[in-house]
Amino acid sequence: MKIERFTFTERAVHWMTAISFVYAGLTGLALWSHKLYWIASVFGGGPATRFAHPWAGTVFAVVLGLMFRSWVSSMRLDAQDQVWLRKSLQYAMNDHHGVPDAGRFNAGQKMLFWTQAVAALVLFASGFVLWNPTWMPRAARLIAILVHPAAALVSITGIILHIYMGVFVVPKALHAMVRGEVTPGWARAHHRAWYAGLKGK
Repeated sequence: MKIERFTFTERAVHWMTAISFVYAGLTGLALWSHKLYWIASVFGGGPATRFAHPWAGTVFAVVLGLMFRSWVSSMRLDAQDQVWLRKSLQYAMNDHHGVPDAGRFNAGQKMLFWTQAVAALVLFASGFVLWNPTWMPRAARLIAILVHPAAALVSITGIILHIYMGVFVVPKALHAMVRGEVTPGWARAHHRAWYAGLKGK
């Protein structure tokens, strides 16, 4: 017996977000530092990378917006989440003693969601300025030059942590996003409050 964890639409939007993020991130790194400019050769060279990066960022912002609309109602932080966050290091070490039962998303996933949402807004706004420098005042361009890579660093760090948690800390989490299903045992172990709610329906 399996339980639906994510619908096909949720998974499709998630993977479109992931692919566009990786593409935008890699092309952005190639443009950010001359030491990383070799990455541009993977994407067809410098001119192709410069052309593709803002469009990849735009696609990322659009599909992240779709994800936001789909999941925002499940991402509100409550008192239990505050306790979970205080015990997040313990959770990351696979010690769940005293960690509150998680709903469909745990507090760490909720924090990632809000971090990525804010970072995406900053990246899109600052990226738009950098994409259209001739339209923008000098002050806006200077701010964007500083803010854009800072927001990218926050976003990339969050995604690396997300991948680490999904692959190494929570077994079968990646499987759930690929296949959309989990076992009752997995649901009880990692999202007990969500599982209890499903049983109560």
